[in-house]
Amino acid sequence: MVAKIVDLRSDTVTKPTEAMRGAMASAEVDDDVLGRDPSCFRLETEMAKLLGKEAALFVPSGTMANLISVLVHCDIRGSEVILGDDSHIHIYENGGIATLGGVHPRTVKNNEDGTMDIDLIEAAIRDPKGELVYPTTRLICLENTHGNCGGRCLSVEYTDRVGEVAKKHGLKLHIDGARIFNASVALGVPVGRLVQAADSVCLSKGLGAPVGSVIVGSNSFISKARRLRKTLGGGMRQVGILCAAALVALQENVEKLESDHKKAKLLADGLNEIKGLRVKTSSVETNMIYVEIEERLGTTASKLCKDLEDYGILLMAVGSSRLRIVFHHQISASDMQYTLSCFQYLPQNEVLPFLHFN
Repeated sequence: MVAKIVDLRSDTVTKPTEAMRGAMASAEVDDDVLGRDPSCFRLETEMAKLLGKEAALFVPSGTMANLISVLVHCDIRGSEVILGDDSHIHIYENGGIATLGGVHPRTVKNNEDGTMDIDLIEAAIRDPKGELVYPTTRLICLENTHGNCGGRCLSVEYTDRVGEVAKKHGLKLHIDGARIFNASVALGVPVGRLVQAADSVCLSKGLGAPVGSVIVGSNSFISKARRLRKTLGGGMRQVGILCAAALVALQENVEKLESDHKKAKLLADGLNEIKGLRVKTSSVETNMIYVEIEERLGTTASKLCKDLEDYGILLMAVGSSRLRIVFHHQISASDMQYTLSCFQYLPQNEVLPFLHFN
C-alpha cells in the first residue's frame, strides 16, 4: 500500500482547497449567458485590471480560450497564424483553429528558450502581393511560459519586439499565457507589463483553480469572443461557482509560485547528480523539469514512471526516454525530497525500502 501520493504530472491536477470549496458553496450567482453573474463579473473585472486590458471573459478551458482568441483575430477563413512549431496551440489543441476556423498554421521553429527568431517570424509573414495564391497572415502567437521548452520565460524585451513586428505589418499578437503568472514571478515583472504588447491573452494553469480559463483584450475583442464562446457551447449559467474558486486562487496562490520554482530547481539539481539521468538545470526557470533518461540506465520513461508509481510518485512520460515533472502549490518540500529519494534508489535496486517523510 502506497504511503503517500506525490502527483507531479501537471499543475492541472490540483484539488480545490478548503477556502475554494467554501467560496464555491457561498458564491453569489446568476445567469452568466445573460451577463448577470456577479461572481463571474468580479473575476473578469479583476483579471482585466491586473493584466492592463479593457475587458475579460471566463471560458471553460484554456484550449477554448486559445481557439476563441485565434478565431476572433482570424475571422476570415483562409487566414494564417504564425506560431511556434512546438507550441501548445499547434501540438496539443486538436488542430481546432484549422478544423473549426479554417485558419492555416504557419510554424516557425521554437528555440530552446521558447522564443522564435524575430527575423524568421518576419520572413514568415506573407507578402500581400501574393494574396491570389497564399493565405493572408493576420496573427502571431506566443506562449509564456513555454511548456514544451520546459517552462521557459519570454522576456518583456522579446515580447515587445514581436509586438513591434506585428504592428509594423498590421497583425495582431496573441499570448497563450496559461502560466503567465509563473513567468511574472520568475522574471520579477508585473504580469500586466509582460502582456502589454499583446492584443489578447489566455490564462489558465498554474494557480490551482479547478476549472476554466480567462481571456483578456479590448472591449471589442471580448464582445466578439463572447459570441464565439456561445457558438462553441462555452456559455454557462451559474458559472460564479467556478469563478469564486478562481478568485481564491488569484488571491492566495500567486505568492506560492516562487516556492514552486525553488523546489523544482532543487529537484532538478538532485536528479542531475544521478548517473543515467540528465537535466539541463540552467533551463529550469519556473515549475517544470524535463529529465532525459540515458541508455545506460537500461529503462524507458514509461517503465520508470510505472516503477515510481508503485511508490506514489506520479510523473508523465514524454517519448521513450524523457520525463516531465511539474510542481504546483500542493507539492511540499518533503514531497520533493521523497521524490528525489525514490529516484536515487531506483536505478540501483528493484525494490525500494519503506521511505517516510513527515
